[in-house]
Amino acid sequence: MYAQESFTDSELAVLSRFFTNADQPVFALINLPEIVKGALFARYSRTHKSLRRIFLDEFYKQPEIGLQTLAEQISPSENDSDAESPSTAAIQRAERLYDRVFIQYGDDSVAQLGGAHLACEQASALLAKVIERGRIAAYLEQSTRYIYYDRKIADSAGAERYRYTIPPEIAQGPLADAYRSAMDDLFDTYSHIVSKLKPYFEKRFPKASKDSEGAYARAIRARACDTARGLLPAATISNIGVFATGQAYEAMLIRMNAHPLQEARDYADMMLTELRKVIPGFLKRVDSDHGKAWSKYFSDIRNNMNDIANEMDKPLTRTDKQFDYGNDEVKLVDWDRDAEINLVATALYPYMNLSEEELLAQAENMTDQDRAEVLISYIGDRGYNRRHKPGRGMERIDYRFDVLSDFGSFRDLQRHRMMTIEWQQLTPYHGYATPDELQDIGSDAVTQWHDAMSKMHELYDGLKAQHNVDVAQYAVPFAYRIRYAIQMNARQAFHMLELRTAEQGHSDYRRICLKMHELIRDKAGHQLIADAMEYIDSKDYGLGRLKAEHRQIDGEQTSFDLGL
Repeated sequence: MYAQESFTDSELAVLSRFFTNADQPVFALINLPEIVKGALFARYSRTHKSLRRIFLDEFYKQPEIGLQTLAEQISPSENDSDAESPSTAAIQRAERLYDRVFIQYGDDSVAQLGGAHLACEQASALLAKVIERGRIAAYLEQSTRYIYYDRKIADSAGAERYRYTIPPEIAQGPLADAYRSAMDDLFDTYSHIVSKLKPYFEKRFPKASKDSEGAYARAIRARACDTARGLLPAATISNIGVFATGQAYEAMLIRMNAHPLQEARDYADMMLTELRKVIPGFLKRVDSDHGKAWSKYFSDIRNNMNDIANEMDKPLTRTDKQFDYGNDEVKLVDWDRDAEINLVATALYPYMNLSEEELLAQAENMTDQDRAEVLISYIGDRGYNRRHKPGRGMERIDYRFDVLSDFGSFRDLQRHRMMTIEWQQLTPYHGYATPDELQDIGSDAVTQWHDAMSKMHELYDGLKAQHNVDVAQYAVPFAYRIRYAIQMNARQAFHMLELRTAEQGHSDYRRICLKMHELIRDKAGHQLIADAMEYIDSKDYGLGRLKAEHRQIDGEQTSFDLGL
C-alpha cells in the first residue's frame, strides 16, 4: 500500500541514529536538537521529498548544524530497545516514576509535559483531517501549492503511480481496477491543465525587472497549482509533521481507533508503534481496556447518530448550476445581539472591582459614544502589526457561520483548530467550483475539467454502492463543495480573517473570509469590531505569493550572510 524509499547502507547507518525506523511511513524523530526538528518540518511542507531524504540531502552534511559530530557521539545500540544502555535505563526509571504518579494520583496533566515529533507520510487528504482534528497539537502539512502532483512515486511492488492512496477497502474489493484507472485519468488531466497554466500565468503576469528568477518562478508555480488543485482527489497523499504531548497523542489515537476508515485505524497502529519508542509511558491506555472502551464510546455515538440521520435524510438535488456564491457560500446563522454592551463590560472587568452584573448595568446606561470610546481604547492602536490582537475580552462575542465551499478551501480553514468547526461528509452532491482561468487557456481545458468531475462522481456512486459513504469520499476531487459550520469568537475572527485575506492567500478562501467580515459588519451590525480588523485585505492580486517569495529569498540571503 505504501511506497518504500531506498537508502544506501551508509545512509541507513545515519538514519538509525535519528529516526525510529527507515522503512515505514510513520516514524519519530530522536536525538536531534529541537530547532533542527522544527526546521525539518518547516522544509517538509514545500517539497515532494520525504523527511528522511530532506534530512540526508539538506541537513546532515551542513557543518554549521553539527549533525555529523552528533551522530559520531551516538552509539547505534542506544536505539536498540533490548540494550541496557544508560539512556535505556534512564527511560525505564522515568517510566516507573510516571506510573507511580499516574496510577497513585491519577494526574493526567503529567502527560502534558512530554512530547514527540512524529512524521506521518503518504496519508490521504481524508486521513490528514482526522490527524489534525485535535486542538492542542502542532501540525505542518505538505502544501498543494508548492509541488506539482504529476510526479509519480513507486509503490511497495516497485510500480510507479501518481500520488494517491488506494485504501484497503477498495484495494481488496471488486472496484480496485476501476478506481486505479479513474485516478490515473484524473491525475493525467491535472498534469495537462497545470502544464498549460504555467505559461498562461507567465504571459498574464510578466516578470518585472525587480523580480528575482527564484521568487517569480515560485509565485507562478503557486498560482498554477492553486488553480489546478480542484482536480486533486481526497485520496491525494500528503506528508504531515506533528508535534504533540503524550496526552494529545493518546486522544488522537483513541479517536482514530474508532474511525470508520481502515486507513485511519491502520495508521493509528503505526503511530502507536513509533511513539512507544520515544514516549511509551504516556500511551499505555490507548490499547488497554480503558482505551478500547473509550474508542467504542465514540463508535457507538457515530453509529447511533448515523441511524437517526439516515431515517431523516432527504435526497440532495442541488447541482453546480444552482449554486449561488452570493447566497449559498457563507451564512451568518447566530451572533451576539448585545455584543457592544457585553464587550464593554468584559473589557472593563479586569480594571474594576465590580461584579459582571454591575458592569453590564453600567454599560447599558452608557451613551453610544461612551461605549465606543471604551472599545476603541480596549482595541488600541494596531497600526504597527496585524499580530497585535485585542485581549481576551473579545472572546466574549461569538459568531456562527454555515459554510458551503470547495473542499480545498475547507482544508485550509480547518487548520484554525481553536475554533469550533464541524464538517459533513465529502460528497459530489453540492456541485463543484470551476476556475475562471480555464476558459482563458482553452475551451478544451474547461471540457476536461467537467469531464473529470463527472467521471469521479460516477466512481463515487459506484464506491458508495459497493462499500459505503465513508470509503466513497476518496474519489471526490477538491473542487467539490463540502458543508461545514464554524463557530468562533471575535478574537479568533481577528486572527483568521486578517490572516486568510492576506495578499498571498488562495483566492477562494480569501473570498470566504471577506464575506464573513462583511456579515459581521452588516448583518450582525458590529461596526466597531469589524472596523478594528484593519488588516482585512480586499484587494485583488495577480501573483499573491510574489512578495512573500521575495521576503523568503531575502531572509535566506540574510541567514547566509550571517553564517546562520
